[in-house]
Amino acid sequence: MTLHSCCLILLLFTWNAAAYGPNQRAQKKGDIILGGLFPIHFGVAAKDQDLKSRPESVECIRYNFRGFRWLQAMIFAIEEINSSPTLLPNMTLGYRIFDTCNTVSKALEATLSFVAQNKIDSLNLDEFCNCSEHIPSTIAVVGATGSGISTAVANLLGLFYIPQVSYASSSRLLSNKNQFKSFLRTIPNDEHQATAMADIIEYFRWNWVGTIAADDDYGRPGIEKFREEAEERDICIDFSELISQYSDEEEIQQVVEVIQNSTARVIVVFSSGPDLEPLIKEIVRRNITGKIWLASEAWASSSLIAMPEFFRVIGSTIGFALKAGQIPGFREFLQKVHPKKSTNNGFAKEFWEETFNCYLPDESKNSPASASFHKGHEEGLGAGNGTASFRPPCTGDENITSVETPYMDYTHLRISYNVYLAVYSIAHALQDIYTCTPGKGLFTNGSCADIKKVEAWQVLKHLRHLNFTNNMGEQVDFDEFGDLVGNYSIINWHLSPEDGSVVFEEVGHYNVYAKKGERLFINENKILWSGFSKEVPFSNCSRDCLPGTRKGIIEGEPTCCFECVDCPDGEYSDETDASACDKCPEDYWSNENHTSCIPKQIEFLSWTEPFGIALTLFAVLGIFLTSFVLGVFTKFRNTPIVKATNRELSYLLLFSLLCCFSSSLFFIGEPQNWTCRLRQPAFGISFVLCISCILVKTNRVLLVFEAKIPTSLHRKWWGLNLQFLLVFLCTFVQIVICVIWLYTAPPSSYRNHELEDEIIFITCHEGSLMALGFLIGYTCLLAAICFFFAFKSRKLPENFNEAKFITFSMLIFFIVWISFIPAYASTYGKFVSAVEVIAILAASFGLLACIFFNKVYIILFKPSRNTIEEVRCSTAAHAFKVAARATLRRSNVSRKRSNSLGGSTGSTPTSSISSKSNHEDPFPLPASAERQRQQQRGCKQKVSFGSGTVTLSLSFEEPQKNAMANRNAKCRNSLEAQNSDDSLMRHRALLPLQ
Repeated sequence: MTLHSCCLILLLFTWNAAAYGPNQRAQKKGDIILGGLFPIHFGVAAKDQDLKSRPESVECIRYNFRGFRWLQAMIFAIEEINSSPTLLPNMTLGYRIFDTCNTVSKALEATLSFVAQNKIDSLNLDEFCNCSEHIPSTIAVVGATGSGISTAVANLLGLFYIPQVSYASSSRLLSNKNQFKSFLRTIPNDEHQATAMADIIEYFRWNWVGTIAADDDYGRPGIEKFREEAEERDICIDFSELISQYSDEEEIQQVVEVIQNSTARVIVVFSSGPDLEPLIKEIVRRNITGKIWLASEAWASSSLIAMPEFFRVIGSTIGFALKAGQIPGFREFLQKVHPKKSTNNGFAKEFWEETFNCYLPDESKNSPASASFHKGHEEGLGAGNGTASFRPPCTGDENITSVETPYMDYTHLRISYNVYLAVYSIAHALQDIYTCTPGKGLFTNGSCADIKKVEAWQVLKHLRHLNFTNNMGEQVDFDEFGDLVGNYSIINWHLSPEDGSVVFEEVGHYNVYAKKGERLFINENKILWSGFSKEVPFSNCSRDCLPGTRKGIIEGEPTCCFECVDCPDGEYSDETDASACDKCPEDYWSNENHTSCIPKQIEFLSWTEPFGIALTLFAVLGIFLTSFVLGVFTKFRNTPIVKATNRELSYLLLFSLLCCFSSSLFFIGEPQNWTCRLRQPAFGISFVLCISCILVKTNRVLLVFEAKIPTSLHRKWWGLNLQFLLVFLCTFVQIVICVIWLYTAPPSSYRNHELEDEIIFITCHEGSLMALGFLIGYTCLLAAICFFFAFKSRKLPENFNEAKFITFSMLIFFIVWISFIPAYASTYGKFVSAVEVIAILAASFGLLACIFFNKVYIILFKPSRNTIEEVRCSTAAHAFKVAARATLRRSNVSRKRSNSLGGSTGSTPTSSISSKSNHEDPFPLPASAERQRQQQRGCKQKVSFGSGTVTLSLSFEEPQKNAMANRNAKCRNSLEAQNSDDSLMRHRALLPLQ
């Protein structure tokens, strides 16, 4: 069984070696062999294998100068290590490097060579096989380039735990250690690059993009990660397409149609240069300009795409590039390449021919394999590059520095430095094995591997624990996923003014180690859009919503396609493209444009506004008029009119009116807690004091005029002290109501935000509406009682309280406060206070005018009526009127009684005051009496009632010592009334002047 396995592997290895002749590899012997996989060509020629004969290996076409430079970086690093006295002394590194032709099939073909040799060594067939030229096993592989190729290679190498260190494969899928056990890389994971792309789009405030990805393990995972990041940033994707360098023309046409018809100007591309090239060529052919290309690092600096003839289409490219490194001496090494000197590098011959567009004669023409390769190469070259198959011969003296190719572009060594770093990583892992101290090793019981018999899996173990400092002073160590975390440079494509070539201008960087939000830096001044413009292009589904508006969703459209909706009142947005409007704080309101919040308008019944000024003037006018009346009453305090109106109570009444007018001022101005607690009690107590005074005065006179002959007890009961006591008791009830109110639910200042959105009404919160109702209700109750007595006393002498006017004032009072209730309930804000002020002023003016203005008019303008005779005349007239009414009442009763007995047909009144009925006057006044009335100062009163009228004529002389007796005698003579009522009338006539 062992012999059979040996034969199979030897056959496999022999076939593989035949396919890869000397000119198809770079190989050098050494104690330890490193493998290498590089894309020396961009692809393979399409060839139909009809299987009528033995299949031949497909030919590689389209030479890749950058790939050859990367290969040179590996050879340079190995030679530098071999010449180092400190790194792996006494050890020589060899290499076996193959061309992957940027395809999986070629890469696997080369990988089988590595695996086959390792398998032969593991079988230990020395006793069966006598191999004179034994090649050591490949203990590590540097490569490959594309993530899709590395995925296939890693699957194969992982079976044998051969470490693979890639320099350009950045797919995040390769971080899965369960699937790719032996894969490591010196390039950052694409996960950071996809995040950086989304950050750039967010930085330029774009939200409407398209995506294109290579249909492989590099493009698909990268663009998927970008979609995740874009979704988190509310970036919408208009289209998403997959491409490949092997896509047919119809598929390319479809993708170009999508790009041309899309409104998205930004296109994110996760692809390699070869995969993207067919698409770019078609876009150039159609001249589709105005697009912004966001390039992943795999094509951001690709020589296939960065061509001057493509610049008008892709001149706005912003891409990611790996951090450039420094390789001392590498420039000179690149210039030394020559087919005759580079004997170990089988790719040097083709490089020379491609560089100088000539051909080198093949010295080993007898070799069928070489002849076959050369012929196929020329055919492929002609087909791929479009040049003639015939080339002039090379002299071998051409100067490499005289030709500009990507090979000599060593200004920014990115991938080349990653290759250099990969080789040094393997070398340092071998150095750790070489210097390992037994007992401190990484293997069982601290054992160490034997550097002379080292195996691939042992190198992999040390690579996973690697930690060293590179030539740039940076620490190198692979994380648990076999990745190196690195930063990106951001480049912008410019057109060189010198030679018209495309140059990569560094315009920023992306630091993956920084905090989120601080990783991206872009210098916008260095960016040229479309090769010349400084204005950032617009790539949004909808135009930006200005401050004061928000984005509104359009049904059936992506979230990035929206309409701008004005912020509602009370909300604002101070930024562009706000997703939602923010509510203003409680005391603020949005301005007219809804871009900011301004303090709400504060409203209360102000002293300075016209309405407040008018109410204040009326209140001051009321205070002035009341003070004027009080002054008049004080000055004329000893006149009959003032005495007749109960002088002391009138003073108290005027004082209460002053308080009423003054209390209205507490309702004007900004409400404070103390004013809110003072104004209602002040108003309530003032009005109760006023109504109490009117009530006591009116009730006293009414009782006096309707009572019988007063006794000393009556006079004592209705003395001045008792009147004040009654006023105090009535007022004290209101004071108790106010105290209970202020103690249980005191009013307070209140900022009302609910009535109007833009206005804060500063009002008084009454604390308890029930308490306010009790306060006003008690006042109205006293007013109702006062109205009742005033109505009863409306026919008293007009010099006494002017009952008609008091009745009218009470009617005004009721009308005002009954109207106040619905007005108070239906108004809001400052008008609540205004309504109450108006009610207070109206009621106060009504009381002042009705009770006092008539008396002030008489005192000031009719002094002839302010005499004792005038007062007594009206008093006596009322007394006679009452007596006549009583006499007539008694006569009517007697008449009814006689009629009921049937004994008489009439009766003669016993009183000396006769009734005038049927328009006859049985008691005409003598002519002398009439003349005397005309000559003397006197009065005449008609008393009407029931069924007749009595005319009274009274006359008074100037007061003398016996004036009272004479007047009483004249009254008795003229009226001939000598009944028992005379004493009562005389008492009432004397009452006002007592």
